[in-house]
Amino acid sequence: MSLDPSMAGHGQQPHNQQIPIPISITICGDGGCGKSSITLRLVRSQWTSEYDPTIEDSYSLTRHIDGQTYHLSLTDTAGQEEYRGMWASSNLGADAFLMVYDITSRDSLDALQYFDDLVSMEAETRLDNADRARRAGLSPAQANNNSSTFCTSATGGTGKTIPPVKMVAGNKCDLQESRQVPAAAGLEWARSRGCGFMETSARLEVNIEETFALIVRRVVEARRLAETGLMESIEMNARGMTKPLSPIPDSVNDEKRTPGLRGPSLNGGRIGRPRSGFWHRFRCW
Repeated sequence: MSLDPSMAGHGQQPHNQQIPIPISITICGDGGCGKSSITLRLVRSQWTSEYDPTIEDSYSLTRHIDGQTYHLSLTDTAGQEEYRGMWASSNLGADAFLMVYDITSRDSLDALQYFDDLVSMEAETRLDNADRARRAGLSPAQANNNSSTFCTSATGGTGKTIPPVKMVAGNKCDLQESRQVPAAAGLEWARSRGCGFMETSARLEVNIEETFALIVRRVVEARRLAETGLMESIEMNARGMTKPLSPIPDSVNDEKRTPGLRGPSLNGGRIGRPRSGFWHRFRCW
């Protein structure tokens, strides 16, 4: 995934002249797992070791992926249990959810079940909305344009008809010596709930851009499947089945970079792109 080019080159048409496609992403997880660090690393290329509990922060940015410009609206939500009741219904209206845990804390992985339950209920509501829209003879685009007609959520809902994409990120993968959650355990947790999976490090900037690129691709694919009437694949993913929307393609940007191969090796802290071993096997799902 590449950043939008600058306006300095007068002879080139900048990517940001395209009409950006909006995608909303809610970031959730237990307190202290690194949600804000991941967000700030993506938005500002910054990282801080200081922990300041977040109630809710919102950010907007653009990214150019596969020849298209996207406007990403990120909501960094509260992780502390005492703040979880403050979740607004708008947080559940996102196109995608990034559920973050800390690989050095098994409890932080267990805490994701709370958020997955909320997202799963929202997915069920959207599937019901889609079913009602089909019976009314409306396309997904028409149903979303008339979302108030299909608003069935007890919290107010959004009336959306496409279930949200779910992604799990095992953060702090640079702290291998303190690992409590094996990568295979995180992968299995994600797979059994119909989620994509990455391990990330906000501190070393490992798989941050790649994670959001994967989210964007899966949202785009879900929209495409809905428009072509192939809702079965989306429904399987949304209902916690193990079938992913699709594997991540080998080309993640204009430079044809392979995703997810950037990260510390198990026998050292260096950043590299190994062709085999741990980081090759668990780069994404």
